[in-house]
Amino acid sequence: MAMRFDRQAVAGSAATALVVLVTCLWTFWGAAELYYEAWGLPLPEPLFYLVPATVCLLFSLLAIRWPTAGGLVLLFGGGSFTIWWWTMLARRIGLSFERALVHVPASALLVLVAALFLVEGRRVRRLLATGSQEVAARLLGQRRRRLVVALVLPVLVFAGVSAAELPGVLRRTDDGERGIRRITCDRVDLLWAPAGPGWNWRRPEGWYPSWMHLALYGMPPAGFDLEAKLAGITPEPTAIRPDELARWNVCRYLSADGLSLLDEPVDLWRLPTADEIVRSLVRGGACAGCTWDGAVPGRATCARTPDKETPLWAPDEPPIYYWAADEDATDPGQALFVSYRGRIDGRPKDWGNSRHGYRCVRPPEGEPAP
Repeated sequence: MAMRFDRQAVAGSAATALVVLVTCLWTFWGAAELYYEAWGLPLPEPLFYLVPATVCLLFSLLAIRWPTAGGLVLLFGGGSFTIWWWTMLARRIGLSFERALVHVPASALLVLVAALFLVEGRRVRRLLATGSQEVAARLLGQRRRRLVVALVLPVLVFAGVSAAELPGVLRRTDDGERGIRRITCDRVDLLWAPAGPGWNWRRPEGWYPSWMHLALYGMPPAGFDLEAKLAGITPEPTAIRPDELARWNVCRYLSADGLSLLDEPVDLWRLPTADEIVRSLVRGGACAGCTWDGAVPGRATCARTPDKETPLWAPDEPPIYYWAADEDATDPGQALFVSYRGRIDGRPKDWGNSRHGYRCVRPPEGEPAP
C-alpha cells in the first residue's frame, strides 16, 4: 500500500526541525559558557551549564519517539520554563517586548513545538490504525532518521564550540600564587590584594558581595548588613555615589598585608577604576596591552586577547568580572565592571552573584591610596 501525501506530516517535520534548533541553541550557549565562565572550577559545577541542552535533547528524543507523550511533556515543560525564564529576566534586568522576543527561540518556542508534536501524534495513530506493515515500516524509518538528526546536530555544535574554545583554555596560565601581586602595564603600576577579604571574598553564607556591599562596608554598623545601612537612605538605595564609595568602601579597612579587615580605615587599599583593570588585563602571565575608549557598554582594544589568568585573576574561582570604582555615567544606579576578556558594562549596584568579584589595589610604594 503506497503512503499518500498527508499535509499533516509537515507538522512532524517542522516540530523536529524546531526542537533540534532549540536544542542546538542551548548546546551552543552551554558549551560557550562552559569554556567562558566555568572552565577551571571544580566538578560538577561546569556541567551545570550543559543541563538545559541535555534536558532539551532528552525531550526531543522522547517527542520524536512518542509524539503525543512527548508533546504533552514539552507543553508543560516549555510553558513552565518560559514563565520562569521571563520572570527571572523581568526581575534581574527588566522584560521589554524586544527582550522577550529575543528569548522566544530558547523558551516559548517549545510551546509551539509541543503543539506540532501533538498533531504529529494524531497523524501517526491514524496511519498505524490502518494495520499496514508498509506504512508502519515507513513510519519507523522516518522516526529513526529524525532521531539521528536530533542527536547528531547538537553533538556537532558542541564539538564546533569546543574546537574553537578548548585550545585557548588549555593554554591558560595559572602559577598557583594567590598572594599580593604587582602588575605593571601601560600607565598603571599597582599591587593587587591577596586571597582574603580584599579579593573575591565569598561570604560564609555562600554569596559574593555586590558593589553596594563593597561601597558601604564601613557605614555604621560596619559589615555587610545592608538592611540596617539602607534604612535611612532615600530615595534610591542603588544611587550610592562614588564619594560614598570612597568614604565607606571595604578596601579602606584592609590591613597592609591584605589578610584582614581592621576596625578603623587605614587607607592603604582602594577599588581600582575600570581603566586600571583594563590596562592590567593579562595573557600568558604578561600584560595584554589593552586600552579602553570610555564607551559603556564597550570592549577594550588589546594587543593580545586577554584571558582569565594569573597574576590578575584566579582561574579556579567563579568570578569572571571585577567591580570597578566607577559608576555608569549614563545610569547612576549602575556600577561598572570589567570582564577578563575586556568587556566593560554596568550592572545595578545591588547586583551580586558568583561571577562578579573584586580586588583591592594600592600603589607599590605603599603611600595612602588616592
